[in-house]
Amino acid sequence: MAAPLSDGERRKQISVRGIAGLGDVAEVRKSFNRHLHFTLVKDRNVATPRDYYFALAHAVRDHLVGRWIRTQQHYYERDPKLGLDLEELEEIEEDAGLGNGGLGRLAACFLDSMATLGLAAYGYGIRYEFGIFNQKIVDGWQVEEADDWLRYGNPWEKARPEYMLPVHFYGRVDHTPEGVKWIDTQVVLAMPYDTPVPGYKNNTVNTMRLWSAKAPNDFNLQEFNVGDYIEAVLDRNLAENISRVLYPNDNFFEGKELRLKQEYFVVAATLQDIIRRFKSSKFGCRDPVRTCFETFPDKVAIQLNDTHPALSIPELMRILVDVEKVDWDKAWEITKRTCAYTNHTVLPEALERWPVSMFEKLLPRHLEIIYALNQMHLDRVAALYPGDIDRLRRMSVIEEGDCKRINMAHLCVIGSHAVNGVARIHSDIVKNSVFKDFYELEPEKFQNKTNGITPRRWLLLCNPGLADVIAEKIGEGFITDLSQLEKLLDFINNESFIRDVAKVKQENKLKFAAYLEEQYKVKINPSSMFDVQVKRIHEYKRQLLNCLHAITLYNRIRSDPSKSFVPRTIMIGGKAAPGYHMAKMIIKLITSIADVINNDPYVGDRLKVIFLENYRVSLAEKVIPAADLSQQISTAGTEASGTGNMKFMVNGALTIGTMDGANVEMAEEAGEENLFIFGMRVEDVEALDRQGYNAREYYERLPELQQAIDQISSGFFSPRDPACFRDVVNMLMYHDRFKVFADYEAYIKCQGQVDQLFMDPREWTKKVIRNIARSGKFSSDRTIMEYAREIWGVEPSATKIPPPNLPRD
Repeated sequence: MAAPLSDGERRKQISVRGIAGLGDVAEVRKSFNRHLHFTLVKDRNVATPRDYYFALAHAVRDHLVGRWIRTQQHYYERDPKLGLDLEELEEIEEDAGLGNGGLGRLAACFLDSMATLGLAAYGYGIRYEFGIFNQKIVDGWQVEEADDWLRYGNPWEKARPEYMLPVHFYGRVDHTPEGVKWIDTQVVLAMPYDTPVPGYKNNTVNTMRLWSAKAPNDFNLQEFNVGDYIEAVLDRNLAENISRVLYPNDNFFEGKELRLKQEYFVVAATLQDIIRRFKSSKFGCRDPVRTCFETFPDKVAIQLNDTHPALSIPELMRILVDVEKVDWDKAWEITKRTCAYTNHTVLPEALERWPVSMFEKLLPRHLEIIYALNQMHLDRVAALYPGDIDRLRRMSVIEEGDCKRINMAHLCVIGSHAVNGVARIHSDIVKNSVFKDFYELEPEKFQNKTNGITPRRWLLLCNPGLADVIAEKIGEGFITDLSQLEKLLDFINNESFIRDVAKVKQENKLKFAAYLEEQYKVKINPSSMFDVQVKRIHEYKRQLLNCLHAITLYNRIRSDPSKSFVPRTIMIGGKAAPGYHMAKMIIKLITSIADVINNDPYVGDRLKVIFLENYRVSLAEKVIPAADLSQQISTAGTEASGTGNMKFMVNGALTIGTMDGANVEMAEEAGEENLFIFGMRVEDVEALDRQGYNAREYYERLPELQQAIDQISSGFFSPRDPACFRDVVNMLMYHDRFKVFADYEAYIKCQGQVDQLFMDPREWTKKVIRNIARSGKFSSDRTIMEYAREIWGVEPSATKIPPPNLPRD
């Protein structure tokens, strides 16, 4: 009998199946050798691992290019190892950290699903020179380092200078008899870089187009003319700074002019690109160049991923009215039918509210358009609700006050034909609270689209061992139809399957333990429960509740060291926004608790606390398959959906969580008894708000909570700086919006139930199997099918495009 494949060998097979289709390995090898030859400069004939990585990446890109071109034509006109360690080469690839967390990663899953479902879709964004910062932990504190991810180049992208486009800023508006003109502007060029997005085994390759800012050659020409040539060339940086760096805030609005420039930059370039393609495409139009926009919404759908691209609404109006000379009312109808808006947060501090004064300077024509759209909108509201002045104030796009502001979420709602939340509970909150007045006005606009994750990356790629065990039982159909995982319910009592699932988990844990030891010099007990909370550090996500549990466990071990405890390794990871003081204090608290617990000889390997430095996608791919317990413990009503929760579920971790975001639907799918659900529901939180939350009440009633807070407060975890965590304790005691203490008792009790079940590995694994079997709903393929059918008005296609070596249909 053949020896079982190692994880690395499985991943090599997956990689090579993907790139070589198992039919043309020799071609891939030849292409690889050719690229390697041209990679090595004449004075250097020894290849480095990076040379191998680039040669392989270029070979794969060559393989995709034919399919990429064929896909565009189709849509718009009608020995596997290679003698290399692929895993080692994978490690060389930089994470493209071009988003802050859930939102950017969701978009990446959506691109994968759109290509796999054969949808003709583009993903647009900014090609940031510096992505989300790299996090270093120094003396327990987060320190940020620039993420120079393009330092060695990016083999997957292709610059497209032939599609470079101008973007205008500043200037003034001239109202002439021939129409409105935006003049005396500053111009920045948007250079597109295209990355192929392959579908799964269907020969479809879609495009992600990212824009980079370039100064035009005549930038600051006046300065050339007065002789300051050097200064003028250096000033080109001012224009090119637009795509220099990602703003690292998650769920927090920072109203900086450069950020507004970034938002308009991506919108203006993208809309010009979309309109160019619309005008030049056939779509059955007989005119040599299409100039009629009647059919634009039938051919184009623009999905606004949160309010960051909200300027698409006034920009499309500006192009249609000022440039294409479409009648105002017709242009508004076209705009609304084209645009749809996804809301991703209910936290008030996250909502974008730009000062009118900033618009006046930077985008004067857009401000005029927004005022006109708002007036139309308010006239309609006033006609339906005569005399209701407060309703007009609440629903206006312009917020009056000391500083007049533009509410971008309101602009998105009035300018879109569909508005959706990203989990059922979140969509209900959107309708009943955040946009209540708008829902009363146009209830038919509002929908739910529960988020999902791509099973290609989040099961097949990151957990090949589990994917193999599943495929042996039910075949490979689940890879593109995740609902087929339900067939695993037939094997819930199958002893060999239970053993296989548990064995894969143990292998993943051993592998991750070895990684931690190698990378961080941390030794952990691989038979302990791997209890994991990885996500952005934020008060609403309540990493502090996790800290209080760790301290409580520690105190219990210390008070009775001879007692038997279920061994745990608590791993917490995530980045704090650089300007978010409390989030940075939370990291310092976690690392300080870890220092005390991990160095206490009474504790041994029964409890360890690890802060996972620099949490990012490539680290998620390692830790998620190894997790036993997934912590999803936000205050009910604050996490819009979450997607990490879904990744853990499909990878065989059990969830401890509140009834928040997609946890609600996970509990519904798997059965509430198969998750560890605790704490206040949304109604309880609302009731507590009405009654008034008093943290001291819980502190005085719960001795273990009191002990933990007193230890943090007294400097037990920070002996060199006893007042270090004063701000944290003060927040928890007197102004905690997220009510950590209110859920402490239920959380600790629920964690006790986790311990009980973990002591029965067979029953634990049966619950794991039930969770995996019921995770099918949470595929991004399902989410995208719903967007396609219910918002975009297109049908996914199962048609496999012929490969480039075969004739087109």
